[in-house]
Amino acid sequence: MEVNILLFPDFETLDAFGPVEVFGSIEQYKLRYISVSGGMITSRQGISILTEDIKDANLYGILLIPGGQGTRKLVNDTKFIDKLSEMVMKSKYCLSVCTGSALLAKTGLLNNKKATSNKKAFEWVKSINANVLWIEKARWVVDQKYYTSSGVSAGIDMALGFVAERFGLNETQKIAENIEYIWNSDPNNDPFAV
Repeated sequence: MEVNILLFPDFETLDAFGPVEVFGSIEQYKLRYISVSGGMITSRQGISILTEDIKDANLYGILLIPGGQGTRKLVNDTKFIDKLSEMVMKSKYCLSVCTGSALLAKTGLLNNKKATSNKKAFEWVKSINANVLWIEKARWVVDQKYYTSSGVSAGIDMALGFVAERFGLNETQKIAENIEYIWNSDPNNDPFAV
């Protein structure tokens, strides 16, 4: 299955590459870095990644939407949100990290579904779409094909949770050990909730 990591200017590096470290450990997954027009995309921390145009991507697998400062601008970009809606509808699973859930919420596809986001930006994210059932205390939330996580490192916990559901706890624990990460396996254990 393909894992499409959707990148945009000023995305948060760990939002994308924390889950990438997890998904890159699964040989059944092929990682692809995509953007609306392809080409070089630079993260908030100055990391530049060469991306494929979404037109060239197989969008029927897993879609990962990171957050970051870039979401503040993109949430009002109707062309981007329309393209994101198409990508999300085609995906088998859609995962967002941090304020990536604001972009997802803007599509309307999270209406009447449970979701969470970075607690430091929670009020802003909630203001994007009041029809989402926002969960204030959660490391990550699952509702149907949608997985949303809290801020930055919570994306790693969510990715490990996603893997655990598909490949079992033994495989997940091996991955966590290989990346020397202490997995917060309880999605309700959110030490950063206000």
